[in-house]
Amino acid sequence: MKVAIAQINSSDQPEQNLKDLLPAIRAAGERGVDLFCTPEVTNCVSMSRDHQSAVLSIESDDSFLRAVQDAAREAGIAVALGSLALKREGEARFANRSFLISSDGEVIARYDKIHMFDVQISDGEGYRESEGYQGGAKAVLTKIGDARLGLSICYDLRFAALYRRLAQAGADILMVPSAFTVPTGKAHWEPLLRARAIETGCFVIAAAQVGRHEGRDGRSRETYGHSLVINPWGEVILDAGNEIGVYDVDLDLREVAQARQRIPSLHNDRDFSGP
Repeated sequence: MKVAIAQINSSDQPEQNLKDLLPAIRAAGERGVDLFCTPEVTNCVSMSRDHQSAVLSIESDDSFLRAVQDAAREAGIAVALGSLALKREGEARFANRSFLISSDGEVIARYDKIHMFDVQISDGEGYRESEGYQGGAKAVLTKIGDARLGLSICYDLRFAALYRRLAQAGADILMVPSAFTVPTGKAHWEPLLRARAIETGCFVIAAAQVGRHEGRDGRSRETYGHSLVINPWGEVILDAGNEIGVYDVDLDLREVAQARQRIPSLHNDRDFSGP
């Protein structure tokens, strides 16, 4: 399975981000890629709820999603759209929603980020994602070709039970599109991703935002980059560093069964009491 990972620096202008993304999807199709993966909030990175309200749409009206569907169909390539920030009809808070789009351009799976990034990293850097976004409540497993994909988004990474459930339900690949902050990225990004791969015997695909994202309101944030692909034995097979670009990698899905045969921990659960 040939996978392309897009490491990008999304602005707070969806139209511009779309113009940058579509040629990359078409080029990946020409290279024979099977699955093209993008990071969290591919369409809009913004710290301003007012700005988001002005530029975002509900899913049924979203031109960004429609254009990616068209590009997937034209290129004959499946697209894992890491997430889009979307309005929710009749609701004040937005959705942070992943989409898996088939090579026919059809949306075959949706996933709303379950765990909200409500943290205080330092005196000067804090986030309250739940103030602007409504969290989801359903884990999602889907399929492209012979590969079964478990969907997640960014802060979900810290909640191992989600990934164990996805793997025990049959996932071969865990998707972790992200916009990780720099301090948490340096400390935790790679160790957590490798742990999820080791615990589940899955491939992990983690497309990431990178660099400084300047907002029209004068506020900005910085994301860590280092999009990673990790094999089921926990080895990093792709690290995109901190450069914008599209990176290809070949996955041999037979490695999933091989890793699980060596360490069958998904089948070794035991009931216990306490604490």
